[in-house]
Amino acid sequence: MNHTDTPSLHAASAPLDEDSPWPPPQQRAQQREAKRQAVLSAAAQLFNERGFHATSLDDIAARLGVSKPTLYYYVKNKEEILLGCVRQGLQLMLDGIEDSRCGGGSALDQLTTCMQVYARIVTQDFGMCLIRVGDEQVSADNRGELRRIKAAIDHEFRRLVTQGVEEGSLAPCDPKMTAFVIGGALSWIGRWYQPGGEYTPEQIASQCLQTLLGGVLRRDPPASSH
Repeated sequence: MNHTDTPSLHAASAPLDEDSPWPPPQQRAQQREAKRQAVLSAAAQLFNERGFHATSLDDIAARLGVSKPTLYYYVKNKEEILLGCVRQGLQLMLDGIEDSRCGGGSALDQLTTCMQVYARIVTQDFGMCLIRVGDEQVSADNRGELRRIKAAIDHEFRRLVTQGVEEGSLAPCDPKMTAFVIGGALSWIGRWYQPGGEYTPEQIASQCLQTLLGGVLRRDPPASSH
């Protein structure tokens, strides 16, 4: 067989014709990821509204206006959906904390920024899902992964509290206990916050930070001497 008789390999790898109904692989991958993200977003909203156990795959499909079998092209089961939602909430927090670190400033500046980021994220769908559903709903293997990521957030708060005490901007305290108080108070926002309620996320974050950083005791100015 001479060279001209050999089937051309170039034709198979050539770019798709402009009139082809199939998009190129990269575009297909982007479309698939966008649809998977839509599944996670709809699921997070429903988990927040109804709870994990009370939400079915049929509910998620109905929210998206697709059939239940369509979901299986993007996710394996409900736990995988929950895991994806929780991971996104955690990653948003980790990214925000890293941005505050890169922004520099004093330990108090960074701690304040971290607290603002945390308070804002727990009022968003994925952040609320992380707080309201919790990692106890996933399998033991996945639970360990999520707890490791959560621990990284807690250690970041501890680090900043420790540095704040060292630089003199924070009163002497137990960094571990203080980090627990800060994380617990800010996390609880995700349980009681209701979109469209009396306070905006920005107002909630501002008031919570003011209370956590300033305390609740009244500090009267010293009496002037006569």
